[in-house]
Amino acid sequence: MILTNCAACAAPLAHNAPRCVRCWTRYCDATCQHDHWRRGHKQMCKKIHRGGNAEQYYADKKYKESVAVAAEACAEDTKGQTCYICTQALHWKTKEGLVRGCACRGTAGFAHVSCLAEQAKILLAEAEENNLDVKVQSERWVRWYKCSLCEQRYYGVVLCALGWACWKTYVDRPETDTARRSAMTQLGNGLSEAGQHEDELTVGEAELSMERRLGAPEARILDVQNNLATTYSMLGRREEAVSLQRDVHSGKIRLFGGSSKEAIIAAQNLVDTLMKLGHHEEALPLLLETIPKSQRVLGKDHEQTFKLQRMHAQILIGKDCASLDDLSLVVATLEDLDRRQRRTQGPDHPQRKMTQVCLDFARKRALLARKRALVRAL
Repeated sequence: MILTNCAACAAPLAHNAPRCVRCWTRYCDATCQHDHWRRGHKQMCKKIHRGGNAEQYYADKKYKESVAVAAEACAEDTKGQTCYICTQALHWKTKEGLVRGCACRGTAGFAHVSCLAEQAKILLAEAEENNLDVKVQSERWVRWYKCSLCEQRYYGVVLCALGWACWKTYVDRPETDTARRSAMTQLGNGLSEAGQHEDELTVGEAELSMERRLGAPEARILDVQNNLATTYSMLGRREEAVSLQRDVHSGKIRLFGGSSKEAIIAAQNLVDTLMKLGHHEEALPLLLETIPKSQRVLGKDHEQTFKLQRMHAQILIGKDCASLDDLSLVVATLEDLDRRQRRTQGPDHPQRKMTQVCLDFARKRALLARKRALVRAL
């Protein structure tokens, strides 16, 4: 359930709140339903019903809006190109423009969101119809968020559009359906990438409530809590975020071990919030412990390793007592990180741009430290 507020008064709803018998729009009670009917729902009810009822109608509407935003954001980059899937510039049915939000460069990676979504939908449908195992289905699910050409994650408004595409594809399935539950996570991740954190919070809280109601395994609950904590942090609710992230981190270590991918990602999220709170004395030892684990388990060129190394550099740069040698080492580390990110993620990836900002600041601090050293030498 993503529509978590009453359509009439916007009050939060329980998962079993009453709804319109025709279009399934949800309300606090009969009073709100009658009021909404008089204020215009009478004219919209049949249209919403024909559109697949409230959740499906809303998902389709948000999908179209997000695709338009993504195509507009990518318009300059995609000018004169064609979709690598359907080979057309404009989609034959939707007339949408092209997008590219991955690590592809040159003339590669241009596509319509509709084509990317159809590709992912077909791959998963084949796996389900042939009763392929969970591992195969998981491998195919990545097409909802990873490019099939460069194998890097989509980002920004492109991932947001794919999130809505994923949700609208599986929203009509039962709550217990695995694809529907994964689609809710995918939507939350997309909203996060687009900076729509209030909407992301709505999705995250609804997802956590649903998973607890369905009796999900602890590992699944921890995943949802991890995402929710990140949302809290982005909304400035950092004390709530760090408390939840400490619980998630310890839970991941207990379930999977301290060197697992799950524990590494939880540690990275915890460090991020600790740094935002200025708790560098707690963040630094955790970083020094986690970076070599990430390099060994995930690889030197994995996005989590990149983030951890950049965070470490940010803490060192921010130290008032940082020496010239320390700063020179940080600059060298960030230059190497920037080269590897350019090669792996592409020059326009948001994470690489963050590294560039950090590198520019490190160079300025190193230059200032060098000048001070020369002055003292004189």
